[in-house]
Amino acid sequence: MTAVQADPVVSTPYGAVRGRYESGGVAVFRGIPYAAPPFGPLRFRPPEPPEPWDGVRDATAFGPTPPKPPYSEAFAQYLSDPVVSGDDCLNLNIWTPEPGPGARLPVMVWLHGGALTRGSSGVPVYDGRPFARDGVVLVSVNYRLGVEGYGYFPDAPANPGLRDQLAALKWVHESIAAFGGDPDRITLFGQSAGAISIGALLAAPQAQGLIRRAILQSGPPEAAERDKVRRMVRRMATRLKIPATAAAFAEVDRELLLRTQAEVGRLSSPVLGGPAFGIVIDGDMVLRDPLLALTEGEAAPGVELMLGWTRDEYRLWLVPGGLLERVDRLGAVALAGAMARCHVGAEIPRGYRALRPEAGTAEIVGQMVTDHLLRVPLHRLADARPGSSYVYEFAWPSALPDLGACHALELGFVFDTGDVPESRKLAGEGAPQELAEEMHGSWVRFAREGTPGWETWDVTHPVRIFGDGDTHTAHGPWDAELDLWAAAVPARESTDDVPPRGTELRSVVRRLRLPGAVRRH
Repeated sequence: MTAVQADPVVSTPYGAVRGRYESGGVAVFRGIPYAAPPFGPLRFRPPEPPEPWDGVRDATAFGPTPPKPPYSEAFAQYLSDPVVSGDDCLNLNIWTPEPGPGARLPVMVWLHGGALTRGSSGVPVYDGRPFARDGVVLVSVNYRLGVEGYGYFPDAPANPGLRDQLAALKWVHESIAAFGGDPDRITLFGQSAGAISIGALLAAPQAQGLIRRAILQSGPPEAAERDKVRRMVRRMATRLKIPATAAAFAEVDRELLLRTQAEVGRLSSPVLGGPAFGIVIDGDMVLRDPLLALTEGEAAPGVELMLGWTRDEYRLWLVPGGLLERVDRLGAVALAGAMARCHVGAEIPRGYRALRPEAGTAEIVGQMVTDHLLRVPLHRLADARPGSSYVYEFAWPSALPDLGACHALELGFVFDTGDVPESRKLAGEGAPQELAEEMHGSWVRFAREGTPGWETWDVTHPVRIFGDGDTHTAHGPWDAELDLWAAAVPARESTDDVPPRGTELRSVVRRLRLPGAVRRH
């Protein structure tokens, strides 16, 4: 008769937690609080430690998710975003093959995307069992979102959501050895808004020494303009008929606040910009623009980096709701809006036209904005850290119409969770398992050894290409486009063919009739 394996119990600094063994003998702990519930007197404030508990706390189910509006119908058909109600939303999950001290396994800490307004650690695509199966302790984190996490107020510290991530990272550093992890081998990885957050954490003085390696997927180090975030808060305040202060917002019902946030953010877009939530320079955690801090060698010395993007990032921003076709119809008006969004003159779209003579307007606009937001800053970061940076591109096109190799499509391959329905919502049927094994294996190898299996960045610009035939390395596949940006005159310094930014953007937004929350995933 086979003995039943007892549920794993591990002690944390605040009390013991009981998880469960799941398929393959992986021990899973879900919903462990790393900070106190951020409500009541703690609303809009930096995170505080959780209250210790007596006995053994059940950690077998995902904890509450931070308040967030749902995706619009246009995006919900592609992206899943489960909701778990409750106040104790600053929690994390751990998958480990060897609970208990002594194993000293590499640790990977996942920060989800969602434009800092949506997403959670409980998305099934982010299941950590494949990482634990391959000898990695996987941690995924919930953090405050939207106005709760990234509103900019005169009477509260900025960036509470980023401070949540730092608190979780410190918790992992102090506690993960008891779950079989090595606190000196922590790889922080994230996608989109999660990658942007990692850029800020790498540059934050409070996080120095906590991160050994980092992977930035489809998100560069950046700081948002404070006025842009402030406008978002003021527009919400105007609709709510309250002062634009944290004290006033803290008195508003959460559901009303979410509805108002969704309404105000409806026209924000990676392609066209607009007011949005973001990480701002705060004089404390974020002392200056994170990209400058990292490229000028002021932060995260010795941290190995892996950076990358998907070939057709923009298609997730333009395909839902039929925006791709509308941009093509708008033609020159859409190009003018993209020029304003990217702060450049007409030489950039002319250069893209010359490189892609058969491309439609939507492709030109989409690749321009993708390069402006992602490839240009990530190339700058890799250029500043040759010998310790690795760059990749995900190129496999979705089986669903028009999506191509769009934003977020690589996630099911990185996590090796292509068999879950939530991955198929974006990939369609028939995603190649061998590609998942290659990508997932590269991420595991990077966390374990510091190299994903291809050459480091140098003057030849090696980029590992996943999903375009056999996996291979291409040298400088985007150099022609990026050379255009290097030679471009910023719009504020040029007088040729540069439209007034605000006027053109408002015109394009009206004519596109954006279908809600067209934001970076």
